[in-house]
Amino acid sequence: MKKNVKFTYAGKRSTESIELQALLLIMKINTLKQVDRRLRVVKLHLEGHSNTEIADKTEYTLSGVGKIIKRYYKQGLAEFAMHKYGGNNQALSYEQEASILAPFLEKAKKGELVTIASIKKAFDEFRGKDTGRGYIYMLLKCHGWSKKTPRPAHPKKASEAEIEASKKFT
Repeated sequence: MKKNVKFTYAGKRSTESIELQALLLIMKINTLKQVDRRLRVVKLHLEGHSNTEIADKTEYTLSGVGKIIKRYYKQGLAEFAMHKYGGNNQALSYEQEASILAPFLEKAKKGELVTIASIKKAFDEFRGKDTGRGYIYMLLKCHGWSKKTPRPAHPKKASEAEIEASKKFT
């Protein structure tokens, strides 16, 4: 014998409320700002806000909001909440970098000038392709080089004759 069961409509599907509860739990655990922004977009979407309202509240573009929501439904909550960016941005291993820096360390110990340009040239020759100066500065910091050497002379410095001529006028 079947019992008469009465169902009431709570305003939203029950699966959405379960998803929302899981999302809120992950938002509490999460410590990454970038992931938190994405989760906030999905939370607002699950609460029933339009994409335009979400874009205004989260400072994403309208198309950005749509892409985030689409990615959430495609990947699922667990995959979506992961932070998959970052990692090892080094071109070579620490030991290979140390072997390139070794001759420059010897020069520095002797008191000779070691410039970024010379280190970059040796690094580019070893790798076989061009590397940015920013990477060289990061490399030196990782290997404990704390002082960046100054230029031997300013590139727009006046010649000695011009300096002497200007002293005669004053």
